[in-house]
Amino acid sequence: MKESLIERLKLFLYREDNLTLVGHPASQEEISQAEQLLNVSFHTDYVKFIQTFGGAYAGIAVHAFANGSSIGKETVIDLTLRYREQFKEHSFAKILETSYVISMDGSGDPIMMNSSGQVYIGYHDTAEIRLLADSFEALIEDQFYEW
Repeated sequence: MKESLIERLKLFLYREDNLTLVGHPASQEEISQAEQLLNVSFHTDYVKFIQTFGGAYAGIAVHAFANGSSIGKETVIDLTLRYREQFKEHSFAKILETSYVISMDGSGDPIMMNSSGQVYIGYHDTAEIRLLADSFEALIEDQFYEW
């Protein structure tokens, strides 16, 4: 991720009135254990984000291991395993098996990322999958607005 985007996020998230939107930075041990458990490799942009902010708000709620209290307690592991089980019969099950769920939309649809960094959404009601962004950085650039 570009340092300029990280700095924008820091200025926003570390304001006193936004502290519930930022979690605790992820450790390399947490990341390695999650990658092994989920049988995936986290993309470097996601790793940089969660090592800096933990689970935090960046236009969307990005889940990690220790999320900001406004994000909720579900980890990237919890979300990924839940959606893999829930959607094992859907057409995008194969994508879920090689991806990890970093967020969900307001309808409960998983927002997932593959090891190349592409971000997808899987629609549970239509079993369709759609590319949201070519990269995690592009997703955040598109979604994040300071207020």
